[in-house]
Formats: sequence, structure tokens, C-alpha cells
Amino acid sequence: MINTTLLNLITSSFLLTMIPLFIIIIFVLLIIIRNVIVVPQANVYVLERLGAFKVAWGTGLHIKVPFIDRIARKISLKEKVADFDPQFVITKDNVTMQIDTVLFYQIVDPVLYTYGIDNPINAIDNLSATTLRNIIGDLELDETLTSRDTINAQMRILLDEATDPWGIKVNRVELKNIIPPQDIQSAMEKQMKAEREKREKILIAEGQKESQIRIAEGEKEAAILRADAKREQAIREADGEAQAILKIQQAKADGLAMIKKVEADQSVISLRGLEAMEKVADGKSTKILIPTELQSLATAGITIKEMMTETPKSDS
Repeated sequence: MINTTLLNLITSSFLLTMIPLFIIIIFVLLIIIRNVIVVPQANVYVLERLGAFKVAWGTGLHIKVPFIDRIARKISLKEKVADFDPQFVITKDNVTMQIDTVLFYQIVDPVLYTYGIDNPINAIDNLSATTLRNIIGDLELDETLTSRDTINAQMRILLDEATDPWGIKVNRVELKNIIPPQDIQSAMEKQMKAEREKREKILIAEGQKESQIRIAEGEKEAAILRADAKREQAIREADGEAQAILKIQQAKADGLAMIKKVEADQSVISLRGLEAMEKVADGKSTKILIPTELQSLATAGITIKEMMTETPKSDS
């Protein structure tokens, strides 16, 4: 009984001793875990030790000393956009207008950004407004409306130089809107409308001109094609007639060659001549020229014909 009571007392004493130890171990582990810092990509953490700048942590795993080190600022190195409110500016010819700007900037020195100036974005806003007024004050209204790229470039250069001690780089400045006074805006709208109507008329006139040119070119090409067709037809007809003449001449030549080949005598030639004369006589000609060699043959034929008609009369 005494041993059991003693064992319980020892156990209770051990537990009472271990519980605070467990609590201390868990507390230490929590402190260690809370002081293990992982810096993401494109970020920088500015670390202070006892209120003074210690180091700027880049991407990776870091451990800070508990109760001594403190992360003063977490800074992103990505490009940022600052859209500022419209600013009233006065041109060189005393025209008041509103211009709002958009600024693209990037933090390149986290230490200067943290300790160089308080509220850097507000400072950039005021600086951009002052710079814009100075630039527009040297330009007239027409130059302001047509020189947007020039104004953007000048503002970027001036703001980049001014923000360099703050660890900020100005990459680009854009004039988002330029709002002139209402009367000037109405005049500009009328002018733009007139310009649009003018361009529309020019486009219509150019279209009609192009259409007429195409029609004329089409008629010209059609006339050329018709002339080419007529010329081709005439050439083919001439070729056909020439071929026909050549065939006729060839046929005559072949006939003479054949007569020469069969060695026809004078009587055959005369007979063929009479046949030809018969065909000629069947025509409408009132005068017929008979070759000399055929005249005698024709006279002989007539005499024979008359003798044959007179013989029956003597028999009667």
C-alpha cells in the first residue's frame, strides 16, 4: 500500500515537472516556425534589427532572430500602375483643360523606397501633376492635342529623374484623356464631322472614278478582242481561199501531167477542147473566142452535119 502511494507520488511529480517542459518545447517550436521566413519570387523583405536597417532579403528561405529582428516592409518588384485623378492645366494660349495620366513604375531599390521618402505614391502623384502643368504651359491647344507622344516622353524622363532617389523607376507615362472646354470640344466635334464627310465624299468619288476606269478598260479589252477575232477570221478565210486556189492549180497541174504522161495526140487534145467550148457556149457570154486549131475542127464538124442532113433529101 505504501509502495503504491509512493509510486503515485513519483508519477505525479514527474508529470508536473514534464508538463511545463512540454509547454516550453512547444512554445520554442512555435517561435522558430514563426521566425522562418520564405520570400516569394519577385519580392524583397526589408529586415530591421533593433530598429535599424539590417538586410534586404531576396527570394528564398530566411530565419530572423526572435524579438530582435523585424520585417519593416514587404516590397514587390513587379511593375505597377498608378492611375491619377484628372488635373486642370492651362495651355500657352490660356485654354483650361483636364488631363488624367497613367503611370507605370517599378521599384528597383527596396532600401531607398523604404527609407527615402514617406508615402512615395502620393509624392509621385503630386510630382506628375506639377510636371504636367509645366509641360502643357509651354504648348498651345493645337500642339497639346497633336503632341501626345512628345508629352508622354518628356514626362517619363522628368519623373524618372525625380524618383530615382526614391528607388523608383518610371517606365512609361500615358495621357489617358485630354478633355478641352465644352465650346472647343463642340467645335472640334464639328470639325471632325466635316472631315469625316469630306473623306466619305473623297472615297465615293474615288470609287466612281475607279468604276469608270474599269468600265473603260473592259470596253477597250472587248474592242481589242473583237478586232482580234475579225482579224483571225479574215486570216482564216484568206488561208482557206489560198488553199482552194492551190488545190485548183494542183489539180490543173496534175491533169496536164497526166495528159503528158499518156502522150495524148492532137486529136484527143482537140476533142477535149471542143468539150470545153461546149461548156463555155452554155454560158451567158455573147462573144466566144475560139482558138485557131479548133476553128478548122469546128468547120469540119458543121460540114459533116450538113451533109448528113442533105442526103435524105436526094433520096426522095
